[in-house]
Amino acid sequence: MAIPGLRGTDHIGFTVPDLEQAHDFFVDVIGCEFFFELGPFESDGHWMSEHVNVDDRARFRNRHYRLGNGSNFEIFEYEAPDRSEIQPLNSDVGGFHLAFYVDDLDAAVDYLKSKGVKVLEGPVASSGANEGQRWIYFLSPWGMQFEMLSFPNGKAYQQGRSRLLWSPVKPQD
Repeated sequence: MAIPGLRGTDHIGFTVPDLEQAHDFFVDVIGCEFFFELGPFESDGHWMSEHVNVDDRARFRNRHYRLGNGSNFEIFEYEAPDRSEIQPLNSDVGGFHLAFYVDDLDAAVDYLKSKGVKVLEGPVASSGANEGQRWIYFLSPWGMQFEMLSFPNGKAYQQGRSRLLWSPVKPQD
């Protein structure tokens, strides 16, 4: 069973410490297209806790972006009395990363380095079901984790399968 009418992911929402800094990073470095801003919003009564599960004294604004032929991002900046300034690691509960497919991983790494982006060690060649893929992590100015990956000749798990994981290379499949 699945949610009736479910088609896929519409957007990914996340919170950043500084919306202006995030805007510059996502537009000028990553290459997202900015669409619009909403807010600031404040709660009357219990709207914030009842609708978005945050402190009722919180205030937020957000911006909406599109990346390539796939992901939309809803990027929030909150002012809240209980807001944590600590960026979760992948190993933390709630930790995450955004992964971007690129055609030429080495060229993409060189580009990020030329923009002063902190790029972690690698690229790493995957093995097992992901053999054929190379990947590397990088960090935003506020420490959010990202991954770039490429598998121009496919991955090992794809052999003999009629249905594959979704890919921005062939979004129709």
